[in-house]
Amino acid sequence: MLTHLVTPLLMCIGMGLAYLGAFAHPAPHHLPVAVVGSSRSAQLLAQSINDKAGGDLEVRTVAHRSTAVDQLKHQDIFGAYVPKGDGSGKGRGGAGDGNGQARVSGNAGAAGDGRSAGDARTAGDARSAGDARSAGAGNAATPELLVATAASDTSASVVQKIFTPLAAQQGAPLKVTDVAPTADDDPTGQGIFFLLVAISIGSYASVAVIGGAGAVLPIRLRAALAVGTSFVVSLIGTAFAGPVFHLVDHGLWGLWGMAWLYSAGILLIGTGLHTFLKRWTTLGVMALFVMLNFTSSGGIFRPEMQNGFFAALHSFWNGAGFVEGVRSHVYFDGYGLSGHLWTLALWLVVGVLMVGVAALAERRRRSAEAEAAANAAAVAAAAVAATVPEPAPKPVRGPVDDGVEEELEEAVGV
Repeated sequence: MLTHLVTPLLMCIGMGLAYLGAFAHPAPHHLPVAVVGSSRSAQLLAQSINDKAGGDLEVRTVAHRSTAVDQLKHQDIFGAYVPKGDGSGKGRGGAGDGNGQARVSGNAGAAGDGRSAGDARTAGDARSAGDARSAGAGNAATPELLVATAASDTSASVVQKIFTPLAAQQGAPLKVTDVAPTADDDPTGQGIFFLLVAISIGSYASVAVIGGAGAVLPIRLRAALAVGTSFVVSLIGTAFAGPVFHLVDHGLWGLWGMAWLYSAGILLIGTGLHTFLKRWTTLGVMALFVMLNFTSSGGIFRPEMQNGFFAALHSFWNGAGFVEGVRSHVYFDGYGLSGHLWTLALWLVVGVLMVGVAALAERRRRSAEAEAAANAAAVAAAAVAATVPEPAPKPVRGPVDDGVEEELEEAVGV
């Protein structure tokens, strides 16, 4: 019993190290953001923020607001600050047009007092028109922060905390614009992460059943059960994401496909590992698909908000492939989706290979057991032959001996 208690104690240690190591002290590490503007002041502002951040941020400048929006939707940056009075670099042209029209109207007004009053109004209208065009062209009345909460709500919150004091220095409130909002029923975008949790638990818990109760079955039948179970788990996850909780409002078929790839990879890897790990399989799959998987998925904190270990895992772990793949499919028009699909497919291939290795190991184990049993039987037969003496041959009896024996039998009444 004490030896079996080692497993839950190791789970406790592993979960504590993984979750607290990944989530206890979130802080930006080279988080990419941008300052919008092509002027010298925008470049100086970006350089100043970089110097003060000390490696926490990677600040770049982009000339136009539309460019910043594109980079946010491609997840190249996670925030873009549009300073007051800047934006696209076209504001000065608009202002110049307004002033020019005002000057022309002013000259016309010198022709007479009556006309001068009307022309003065014309000049005012011209200035108003020029100012309006100037504001529309890029001269923001208040500083603006562009974010994409669908990429990461926590990253958007961190960026907002960074740039809010900067806007206060300009004497204006910060306007926050979300260029990639999440579904109405998933305002933080973290529903995808909890969907990952549900699918993962359904998958690795089934490994214990298939490996334990199904241990007497052939490996090919266990693999078929794993694939069938992953199909059911993916359907359950899709139902949660769509009609039950409305985590996504479109793209359910694509989500189902990624859920099946993800679940099948876990079940096949776990089924293959059970051949080697036996009762340690539960601990092994929890380490792979809970401790290292949930923490590196990017569902709560993106890799830019984590330390280097979990940030590195995010680049190839299957949970990250699922979370980022669903985000790309649902919110970012499929940008980068192929890479995430390849990640899920490679984990599925690893599962198939693991089952193949397990099948070879079980075949060799059966052959070794059969050979050992045959050798044991041969040794036992040889031992019996060596310890039990052979019966002595009976003497050849003649007819006289037979007659004497019959007389003796009659004498004793046999």
